[in-house]
Amino acid sequence: MRQEASRLLNLSRRERQIIDIIYRRGRASAAEVAAELPEAPSYSSVRTLLSILERKGHLRHIEERGRYIYLPTQARGSVGRAALRRVLQTFYGGSVEKAVAALLDISQSRLSPEEMRRLARLVEEARKEGR
Repeated sequence: MRQEASRLLNLSRRERQIIDIIYRRGRASAAEVAAELPEAPSYSSVRTLLSILERKGHLRHIEERGRYIYLPTQARGSVGRAALRRVLQTFYGGSVEKAVAALLDISQSRLSPEEMRRLARLVEEARKEGR
């Protein structure tokens, strides 16, 4: 999983945009990806980028009615957790406390009272489980 996070961090801006589109949609054709890309390159460039992402192991395709439909090879949650572990190590020295404090600092004004209660419950559950 750490290898997957590392590979995701090493993608170009355009490759990350494509991966984001595929994860958001769950699956997409080259035309659907091109339609959602900001300042989209040519259709053939989008197909080339999709092929590159497939060779790198981030995407796979199935054929439907004569066109390729691209899907992610890893569940978004597992890739996200792996990427978060890497960010935790790289930027916070492995300290969950420092990472959570930074997240709360940047999102403090956007957390609803219900979100704060859910976070407090998660912290309490982790404390009880000895995590």
